[in-house]
Amino acid sequence: MPEKPEMHLYEYAVVRYMPRVEREEFVNVGLVMMCKRRRWIRVRMHLDEHKVRALSPGTDLTEVSAQLESFSRVAEGNHPRIAHLETHERFRWLTAVRSACITTSRPHPGLTPDLDATFTALLDRLVRLP
Repeated sequence: MPEKPEMHLYEYAVVRYMPRVEREEFVNVGLVMMCKRRRWIRVRMHLDEHKVRALSPGTDLTEVSAQLESFSRVAEGNHPRIAHLETHERFRWLTAVRSACITTSRPHPGLTPDLDATFTALLDRLVRLP
């Protein structure tokens, strides 16, 4: 009988750029995914200039890119005030409800035998749409 692959419980959230928080309109710009047991976290950003400009023509893309880079540094543990936190604590900090231009969806759970492949599939499906 073949061995079943080890399944990993993960959580992910879509990173969103929301130019006017009060309107609650957003563009998906990235993905953050975490597996607590493996102490694994991944984050990737994909800032689609055309989508952002369609929603908010006056957006300073350099500023948005800097904010997304800061978000990524927190996830990866490369932010001075957050680096000491465990992987799941950084994920919770990033996905906490806030009223800001860079925000996330609520976290969603899943099971997978391959965290990296699942991350790429989710990123393609939810963020890097053609």
